[in-house]
Amino acid sequence: MKITELLKTDTMMLDLQANSKDGVIDELVHQLDKAGRLSDPASFKEAIHAREQESSTGIGEGIAIPHAKTDAVKTPAIAFGRSQEGTDYDSLDGQPAHLFFMIAASEGANQDHLQTLSRLSTLLMDESFRSDLLEASSEEEILQLVDQKEIEKLGAEEDNKTETNGSAAPPSSTPQILAVTGCPTGIAHTFMAADALKEQAKEKGISIKVETNGSEGIGNPLTREEIAEADGIIIASDTKVEMDRFDGKPVLIKGVTDGMRRPKELIEQITNKEVPVYHAAGENKEENAGDSKGRTGFYKHLMNGVSNMLPFVVGGGVLIAVSFFFGINSADPEHESYNQFAAALNSIGAEHAFQLMVAVLAGFIAMSIADRPGFAPGMIGGFMATTGGAGFLGGLIAGFLAGYVANLMKKALSGMPKVLDGIKTILFYPVFNIFIVGLLMAFVINPPVSQFNTILENWLNGMGTGNIVILGLILGGMMAVDMGGPVNKAAFTFGIAMIDAGNFAPHAAIMAGGMVPPLGLALATNLFKNKFTKEERDAGLTNYFMGAFFITEGAIPFAAVDPGRVIPSIIAGSATAGAFAMLFGAGLPAPHGGIFVFLTIQGTNPLFYAVAVLIGMIVTALLVGILKKPVK
Repeated sequence: MKITELLKTDTMMLDLQANSKDGVIDELVHQLDKAGRLSDPASFKEAIHAREQESSTGIGEGIAIPHAKTDAVKTPAIAFGRSQEGTDYDSLDGQPAHLFFMIAASEGANQDHLQTLSRLSTLLMDESFRSDLLEASSEEEILQLVDQKEIEKLGAEEDNKTETNGSAAPPSSTPQILAVTGCPTGIAHTFMAADALKEQAKEKGISIKVETNGSEGIGNPLTREEIAEADGIIIASDTKVEMDRFDGKPVLIKGVTDGMRRPKELIEQITNKEVPVYHAAGENKEENAGDSKGRTGFYKHLMNGVSNMLPFVVGGGVLIAVSFFFGINSADPEHESYNQFAAALNSIGAEHAFQLMVAVLAGFIAMSIADRPGFAPGMIGGFMATTGGAGFLGGLIAGFLAGYVANLMKKALSGMPKVLDGIKTILFYPVFNIFIVGLLMAFVINPPVSQFNTILENWLNGMGTGNIVILGLILGGMMAVDMGGPVNKAAFTFGIAMIDAGNFAPHAAIMAGGMVPPLGLALATNLFKNKFTKEERDAGLTNYFMGAFFITEGAIPFAAVDPGRVIPSIIAGSATAGAFAMLFGAGLPAPHGGIFVFLTIQGTNPLFYAVAVLIGMIVTALLVGILKKPVK
């Protein structure tokens, strides 16, 4: 099937009027519906937005390919839109998008349809083709350009197929580099990453084979023989890939957008032998290629634990906060304000969710290090930390301890006969790992860590006003340093540890500091409009909501554009907010929620806490207004 069987003149718009991402989506969905290709336009638009939430389909180079596969599509189709002025589409390169191809795939779309849709995405990698589309004067000329380019592409694919898969191909044709690409939808990004890697390999004279995890399943699968002979493997995927087959090979693990945008760098890392060896059983995972963001080692393991723990912390913490609406002592049966419903909420949050959170943290840290053999000893070690008084810090130690004990046990038992592999997994690993970790927690870790926690709690409770303010200044400022990165997470996890220990003051400073960056920048876009582009001013409105709900990451786009002026401004504002929150004596028992949990503030009136955040906002906004230069 050819692309022009799906792309027709009645699904084209050569002069889009929209000046925003949502507007472009609305126009193209309307065009598809008007052309009779959709059975439920509202559901289709919802599917398009759901795909955008996973990652923007604005791939850079002036292109966006919004796409969805859903039963809301009556007939598979492609809508084309063009904006000569360009539209902000959250593109990977930060540049406006001019060419838009909306792919509408039906739930029952056959393989021919899906291959055709994916072929379109690869044609757009050609700069001259994009330029021709921008200059075309009619819908008919667009169709002619697409048809001509597709014929060239199909011819090149056939030549390549004959060259690499023909019967006369010598044994030495086994690829030097292998790759796997995949994205959640498997229609566009999967194949664009594959083509980008193949084009770069061709330029360098390197043989490559790419396996695609697309909508129609696995295409061009890698064989056992090819993997054995390969010099290295590139994984450019945002979906799960079967990794055990790459055991013992150099493997570079990145996201699908890295395959699209940085194919040269990925290939050079393989050819320069800068890629670690992958171990399928989990040993030395900190030396593997890492996650799709490139994070490795200690930080990767810690974030794996924290991310899995957060639902327990946030869910439990907010339920505890809601119980306080009935009265601070409403969960106490002996108090006059006792409320059975409030007591139930408090029990769910404090006695169950919070009791499990440290065990979950430790279990997933250990699993990140040693895979499944580390999970059980990590969970048990974390729970022992909770019941033994070692708390959050003890749970961190338990997680890493369990992970590395499990890895050592794998090496110690690696010489056992293969016939015992099954019993080794279900008997030897759990018994020995739990035994060792349990003994170490009970006699080596828990006693000193529990004592340290007691000393720390007493020190914080006994701090004078001046020292409290300095602590708030530091914690608040840390939240703005990298807006969701390691420094931010270090402050946040410290605050959770203090909540677990019964001291609510540090987290009050932390939440105030985390709310200020997006709020302060939003205020700056209103007060100093000449210092921001129209797109930044539009983003400012969104930042009011993100800041109000404690989503510090809303400040990242502003900081990325002008880090030298924005980052110092938001650190100053966040530090000020944290210091005032401590000065006012605020304590916050809920770890997340922003304004939603303001009414649970302890130690001061919630209005004073709001004032602390407001002061930080104003400091940030004024500094940004002073430091930033007007937009030309």
